[in-house]
Amino acid sequence: MLNPRKTLLLAAAAALLLPAAAQPPARLEAPNHLPSNHLTITPTARPASFVQRHGALRVEGTQLVDQKGEKIALRGVSFGWHSLWPRFYNEAAVGWLAQDFHCNVVRAAMGIEVGERCYTKDPAFSKAKVKAVVDGAIKAGIYVIIDWHSHNINLAEAKEFFGEVSKTYAKTPNVIYEVFNEPDQETWPEVKAYAEEIIRVIRANDPNNVILVGCPHWDQDINLPAADPIRGQKNLMYTMHFYAATHGKALRDRTDAALASGLPVFISESAGMEASGDGPLNPAAWQAYIDWMEAKGLSWITWSVSDKDETCSMLQKSASSTGPWKDTDLKESGRETRAYVRRYNVEK
Repeated sequence: MLNPRKTLLLAAAAALLLPAAAQPPARLEAPNHLPSNHLTITPTARPASFVQRHGALRVEGTQLVDQKGEKIALRGVSFGWHSLWPRFYNEAAVGWLAQDFHCNVVRAAMGIEVGERCYTKDPAFSKAKVKAVVDGAIKAGIYVIIDWHSHNINLAEAKEFFGEVSKTYAKTPNVIYEVFNEPDQETWPEVKAYAEEIIRVIRANDPNNVILVGCPHWDQDINLPAADPIRGQKNLMYTMHFYAATHGKALRDRTDAALASGLPVFISESAGMEASGDGPLNPAAWQAYIDWMEAKGLSWITWSVSDKDETCSMLQKSASSTGPWKDTDLKESGRETRAYVRRYNVEK
């Protein structure tokens, strides 16, 4: 999502949070006088979670696959900037998104420079908020993206952060790292050099979990890494972002060309309105993108779990911080996103 300040200038990672299952009653020895066909109640195993079924993810060719090597697409939502909407960064909200929206992935967008409690001003608070979302995803049995949500290169800070979280989550299959949300004016050689350093830091601790790499101009110029990808690393994907009312078929065509060249692509942020995050939804344009992503087997994340007075914020200010959320707590974008995720996140 565009940095709010830059938007103004441009405009002029246990179980799903379900009601806890009652403990099965203790099995009692049947008294001798009971008939031999007396029924006893036996415990029922809890269904395996999404991550238990699919395990550690990896990249084969352009495709994300699960532990069995079967193609998989993740679909879910991104939290808004943690530094602007911290109240939603909690385990219960993640559980509700898994239970009610049927998300199999969520994205924790840790704001780096924006807000009074951003990472550069309050790293302890920032890490605690990300941890809450990751812990919620682990409990819910879904995947989670740890997103370095910035439009600028902050190499020293990013190396320190990803060094820490990659040690913590190296053996946690739920976790995906997104090392640079949306470079804006940086060149691809600058973004590539930055990403290579962060990837080395992560891989020193976590050799396998998937890493997402951004590209210039708010993840629009996917053709640039396609022409000059990072070499010598595995389980990398490159992010493309779209806002359907602004970005048309040309961006899909550009992404198709990148895929055809062998570049793995992950849609880590998207929505149905303008790139500003505001303006009306364009249902036809949004559906065209959904149809395209589904045809290509791409994973996609929708922006955002927040309550700002703008179209892309899915929640009304009446929404509780933790869920559950009624339809009246959801804005149009929230209701439509929920419907899309529920429709497509069906085990085939």
